[in-house]
Amino acid sequence: MARYTLSRLGQLILVLVGVSIVVFFTMHVLPGDVATLLLGERATEAQLTQLRHQLGLDQPVWLQYLQFAAQAVRGELGVSLRSNHAALADVWTAFPVTFQLALTSLILATGIGVPLGVLAGTKPNGWLDNIVLTATLFGVSMPIFWLGLMLLLLFGAWLEWLPIGGLMPTGVDVPRITGMTVLDSLIAGRADLLWISLRYLTLPAVALASIPLAMITRITRSEMLATASLDHVRTARAKGMPERLVIVRHILRNALIPVVTVIGLQLGLLLSGAVLTETIFALPGLGRLMVDSILSRDYPVVQAGALFIAFVFVLVNLLVDLCYALLDPRIRRA
Repeated sequence: MARYTLSRLGQLILVLVGVSIVVFFTMHVLPGDVATLLLGERATEAQLTQLRHQLGLDQPVWLQYLQFAAQAVRGELGVSLRSNHAALADVWTAFPVTFQLALTSLILATGIGVPLGVLAGTKPNGWLDNIVLTATLFGVSMPIFWLGLMLLLLFGAWLEWLPIGGLMPTGVDVPRITGMTVLDSLIAGRADLLWISLRYLTLPAVALASIPLAMITRITRSEMLATASLDHVRTARAKGMPERLVIVRHILRNALIPVVTVIGLQLGLLLSGAVLTETIFALPGLGRLMVDSILSRDYPVVQAGALFIAFVFVLVNLLVDLCYALLDPRIRRA
């Protein structure tokens, strides 16, 4: 297990190097001039030349990348061209908002999707199975931006049950401990702030959870059906084992391995794909920060954000692989 973990950590380093190369050179081939964006159209050529020299933009691209890589090894990912803060600090400030949204969406998708998939898989072709398949088809097909707007109109504007955007009401602040309003409210022992933060989180979490919920439900159902036809399941039933134990011990446990893989991948995708949801619901998360930084050609923040997301994505996949050993004894012995 230790050797396997070390090999996966080596792969993580290679992935980060690859991501840094792609993002760095992609940002430098985009049209536009950073110096002009920062100084404005009325800047003189001398001022533009001086700023390009200060930022190192007058050097060859490959040399700029080597300097960036050397700084990244030391944990320095540059300074934001817009905020003049450390790029990694800006990313770290915005990340808790995105992580809270992604984790809440994944909990909703897993907590609802796995039981629905189990129920549909244990009684295939029944009325519940047909309803689940139809509902999940709509869940996969609906664009997040459309669903988010419909939720805003229905529950925010029309029924006025839930707020339509933001993290908290204007003038209401949660003590910043982790950057996640729900967790910070719990730590501070403020039930009133916890209720408010949950209300503000509900609509964006539901909108973002729609596609993962449908995928987890469908993959759980299909794996339950595939596992139910295996020999050891028929043997357990022939021995007279109660059906509930057959489902839990012999079917569900074996079916969970691909489900865990999907859940792990979905967490990484939710972290990197929350841009639309954060834009619709006005959440100051990492997705909006990356979009704003790309539009303003803020190289350091884009590079720091891409590396950070890639690191989290690969780390989640590593944890998922290690979870296989807990679910399948064959993998643990190997």
